[in-house]
Amino acid sequence: MHMKKTLLLIVVSLAGLLAASAQSSYSYETFVSSEGQSLNYRLLEPIKMEAKKKYPLVIFLHGLGERGSDNEKQLIHGGQIFLNPSNQEKYPAYVIFPQCPETTFWAYDNIPSSFVNMTPVENMTKVFRALKEMIDQYREMQTVDASRVYIMGLSMGGMATYDMVCRFPEVFAAAIPICGAVMPGRIGAAKDVKFRIFHGDADPTVPVECSRRAYRELREAGADVEYFEFAGCGHGSWNPAFNTPDFMEWLFAQKKSRRANRRNR
Repeated sequence: MHMKKTLLLIVVSLAGLLAASAQSSYSYETFVSSEGQSLNYRLLEPIKMEAKKKYPLVIFLHGLGERGSDNEKQLIHGGQIFLNPSNQEKYPAYVIFPQCPETTFWAYDNIPSSFVNMTPVENMTKVFRALKEMIDQYREMQTVDASRVYIMGLSMGGMATYDMVCRFPEVFAAAIPICGAVMPGRIGAAKDVKFRIFHGDADPTVPVECSRRAYRELREAGADVEYFEFAGCGHGSWNPAFNTPDFMEWLFAQKKSRRANRRNR
């Protein structure tokens, strides 16, 4: 009898763990834009939804190496942070990890020839327009807090983070570009967005000067911005960035003011 009770408890416990795991995993989703552009993405929803409560929206943009069609690789860097049970409990949110198709780039038609002297891109790429359309649909959901929309990305995704907030500063409360780059003189358009910028000073791929200059220009524009530079760190500066003690706390504390949320005229 004792053995049967023990086995029953084990079965019940395993069932509970499996149920909890299923509730806290990223679902597989696909968005099709009004132009017919498909965009695969993974979605993590708040683990416990409360009636009449609104939740933040987080967009995470991956780097060049995670492009594809498997709808899985984009979770390699950053995906586990939001799955952490403690973070899910403290910071319930809608978290979206879209995947850029293999032959395209987030914000640019091709890889810029120079990250330090990037040239302007007048028109958004088709995949980037699809991303913005998807963000807008989520922002309109009754359970999403439109004043707490956050965007972050690394490398190619860091460049896309800059590009998106420069184009639509009224949408985002906070941005975290990691080892990214932006065209000189452009970032001031996003002065009402709160920033945390991360970069390694030994980055052989995207020069650290890209982030240093973005920080200086944001400061000159009067933006609320913090800059973290990791000594001896190469291109993988997302690892120490994610381990910054208040990484999540800072992000989810940001909120768009009514004044800043109005579209610039």
